[in-house]
Amino acid sequence: MHIETPSERPPELVAALVDVWERSVRATHDFLAEDDIAGLRPEVGPGVAGVAALAVAVSDAGAPCGFAGVQDGKLEMLFVAPEARGRGVGRALLAHAVERCGATTLDVNEQNPQAIGFYEHEGFVVEGRSATDDAGRPFPLLHMRLTRSRP
Repeated sequence: MHIETPSERPPELVAALVDVWERSVRATHDFLAEDDIAGLRPEVGPGVAGVAALAVAVSDAGAPCGFAGVQDGKLEMLFVAPEARGRGVGRALLAHAVERCGATTLDVNEQNPQAIGFYEHEGFVVEGRSATDDAGRPFPLLHMRLTRSRP
C-alpha cells in the first residue's frame, strides 16, 4: 500500500472513492439506515472532487483502498475499505493528513465508537459536541482537536 495525492480527480477516481466510502460506511456506520446512506451518497462525489487536499491509499493491486480529505486544517473525510481495515491504512492516511496537510481538527459521528477510539489513540481529544450533523440531520458529532504528537 502507498499514498498518492492526485492533482487531478477524474470521474473514474471519484467513482472509485465513492465506492470505498459506501463500502466503508456499510461496514462501520451501523446507525445509518439504507435511506440515510442513499441520501448521503450524492454528497460524497462533490466532496471528494472539491476538497483542498486529497490523499488516496492505493493497494498493492493498484486499487484505491482508502482516502482522506483536508480543508482548512480540518480532516473532512477519512474512509477505509472493509478489506483494508486493520492493516495500517487509516493510520497512514491520518498521518499524511496531519503531517503533510496540516489537519488539526475533525468531526466524528458520536455513534461511531471505533472511529472515536482510533482518533483518541492518535492524539485527538473531544472539544465539543453538536446534536446534529452539518446538514442538520440527527447524527450527533463530536468535535475533536489534535493535542499531542501522534504515537
